[in-house]
Amino acid sequence: LPGDREQAPIGAAGALAYALLGPLRGLPTAHGTLQVVAVTGAGLALAWLPGLAGARPTIRARRRPPGGCRTGPGARPGRPRPHRRPPWADPARRDSAARRLLGAGFAAAIFQPLYNGGLIDRFSPDGPAYGAFLTAVAALAALCDATLAAVLRRSATGLRLPAALEDELRSLFGIGSAIVATGMLVSLAAGEVGLWALPLFCTPLLLAQVSFRRAAAVRATTGQTIASLARATEVAGYTPHGHARRVADTACALGRELGLGTRELALLEYAALMHDVGQLSLVEPVPDGATAVLPCAEQQRIARLGSEVISRTGVPRQVAEQVARLADPCAGTAGGEGPVPLAARIIRVANAHDDLLTAARGRGVGEAVGRLEALEVLRLGRGRVYDARVVDALARVGGQAR
Repeated sequence: LPGDREQAPIGAAGALAYALLGPLRGLPTAHGTLQVVAVTGAGLALAWLPGLAGARPTIRARRRPPGGCRTGPGARPGRPRPHRRPPWADPARRDSAARRLLGAGFAAAIFQPLYNGGLIDRFSPDGPAYGAFLTAVAALAALCDATLAAVLRRSATGLRLPAALEDELRSLFGIGSAIVATGMLVSLAAGEVGLWALPLFCTPLLLAQVSFRRAAAVRATTGQTIASLARATEVAGYTPHGHARRVADTACALGRELGLGTRELALLEYAALMHDVGQLSLVEPVPDGATAVLPCAEQQRIARLGSEVISRTGVPRQVAEQVARLADPCAGTAGGEGPVPLAARIIRVANAHDDLLTAARGRGVGEAVGRLEALEVLRLGRGRVYDARVVDALARVGGQAR
């Protein structure tokens, strides 16, 4: 799913349907919460068997956690792992399995005691009240799952909890709503048609899974395009080696500090990687690629030329807009275009920070002293050239910027 979320729509819908299962083919059921948890846990364990049976020695590159701004374009491989780890050794898969188990258990803990105790008998299975009750329980289970996912994402990536929760709730209205609706439909239809409800209503989710895999392939192609553009200025000698990657890392650290969500961080990373594409229009390269020392009008021209190139690559239009505005003054508006986007202000500070650090290294200044000098220069332009909030955030996360 978007944001590198791991989901199994059919398995999640099946677990939810079993947790909310009342009558089966017209006959009452008697399974309780513990049985729902046990069956769901057994299903999760069985899902790992094919991976174990087909395990082969492979080389896999380490990547930062999802949302860490290094799992997309330009992610650099770390130390290779010579053998494929078993599924339970993967923290992401363990977290996903635990979430599904807790979600099914939460729904069953609400529904099953009321059903087995006869309190739901006052609702006719064919009436709207029974469906409304199932909807309320499924919605609570979905909110529980989203909250757990936000807490896990917060611990894994450093996102602010409100931003992580917003991401999860936004995802919930996509494939999450389809999972919840399918689980409810299966539990209701099972009362009439029995277990045939499972393949009947899970088929649309299977088709959705195929569509998501195609979307993932498109995103991979987009990532390769972005990585190629990001390196074009380095290969042509317009920017120092690794400049785009360093700016992207610093921008993502600032974005997390300022509370951006996963989607906003991904767009920010794309724009930061390609922020110097406009330099390819220059006849002579800027020394060390330091566009921060150019006149404001020249910076804006380079930014807009780069935006025109980016807009033809098929990346989200917000990326081109962010690059087009990154050289505009942070205070007020420029040419009636409205306030400068926060992402553009972040990239401007991150770019100037790396330019100043590169210049300090060229003078033989130590790393710590160079960082202090760069931060002092940015503070001098605080509120005029550079956004005050972003500069303050840089001071807080200075140890993370590389």
